Amino acid sequence: MNRHITFSNHPFRFLIYLEWILLAITALTSLLPSRHQDESHPELTIFLFIIFAIMGLKLPMANEIQKIFYTAAQIILIIIINYYWVKAFGLFPVIFLILVIRSCLIFELSGRLVVTSLSFGLFIYTLTNRMNNSPARLAPLAPIYREKFRFFGFNIAILFCITLVFILLLMNTVLSERKSKEELAVANKKLREYALKIENQATLEERNRIAREIHDSLGHSLTALNLQLETGLKLWQSNPNKAKEFLTRAKGLGSTALQEVRDSVSAIRSYKDSYGVSHNIQPWQEESFEKAIIALLNDVKHSTDVAPLYTISLEEPLTNDINIPIYRIIQESLTNICKYAKASEIRLELFTSRRKLHLQIQDNGVGFNPGQNTTGFGLQSMCDRAMALGGNLEIETSPGQGCMITVIIPLGKYD
Repeated sequence: MNRHITFSNHPFRFLIYLEWILLAITALTSLLPSRHQDESHPELTIFLFIIFAIMGLKLPMANEIQKIFYTAAQIILIIIINYYWVKAFGLFPVIFLILVIRSCLIFELSGRLVVTSLSFGLFIYTLTNRMNNSPARLAPLAPIYREKFRFFGFNIAILFCITLVFILLLMNTVLSERKSKEELAVANKKLREYALKIENQATLEERNRIAREIHDSLGHSLTALNLQLETGLKLWQSNPNKAKEFLTRAKGLGSTALQEVRDSVSAIRSYKDSYGVSHNIQPWQEESFEKAIIALLNDVKHSTDVAPLYTISLEEPLTNDINIPIYRIIQESLTNICKYAKASEIRLELFTSRRKLHLQIQDNGVGFNPGQNTTGFGLQSMCDRAMALGGNLEIETSPGQGCMITVIIPLGKYD
């Protein structure tokens, strides 16, 4: 916030020009010939008007005490001007109007009302004083004309009061509209900043989602492909027919991996909602979710010669919002078992109970130290998927003791 309103940052610069014009016209009246030339001090009056005009070029805004002293100095200056200036009876209210306009720029509503009331009081005092000091001019007039003269003064007071109220209401309206525009501009700026942050966050989340999809889908296929190739190479000399069978499976896995790359690229490029956000497309084709999981288990059997034991009991079909992340978690878990576990027994349980989805994958392999494996993208991806569903993922393992992964997902929010 600016500490002062100056000419360069004045919110309504036309008001300064208006002040100068009104003050110039009013001050020049002191130079006109008058029957009371001996009572006037035109040079002093013009000097005081110049000071009053200069004060309008720098209005205090930061400190309430400065505002009060500034307004008091203006009022004192107006009193001095009215004391020395006895001409142009109809123009002296102009300086009171300027005082009210300036007060509207520096004070809140309560301060504006106080200054407006003081201005009206000073006007009435000045008007009354001038009318009471004119008995010599009113003496030759008939009583009826003297009464009309007083009635004329009363009308001036009423008109000035209406003018003050109008100026006050007009300035309040103009300032309120300007404040609303400033608040709207600030709100729009914040909205643009928030939109940019959301856009960056959405871009980051989409990038992570794509990375998870590529890692989970290709990681599984390429791991199985590598195992098939290794087994085929080992049997190439001793059992060519068996080796050919493994190589045939490896070719099929290579084709599957290539198709998954195409599907991922197609999903990224074409499948977007009305907000331009890409969504997951189910990685299995026309088959059901249960059959897709069984297909993963069969891939494990072909890759490791270990037939996983499984139990799948879902009370009702689940939406892809749950199916796809769970499928990817199972896929990543089985991929890690094939790559690292050297397990001879693999168990999978997937069931729903009490509006929750339970998944447990267990093996009797070599295990690992979870405290030393905190940077793996696969494990982090699994945790992220579970958290995105409002659930949690726990890993129980230690070297030589196998590994058990437990996932619990609440289903109520997906009804």
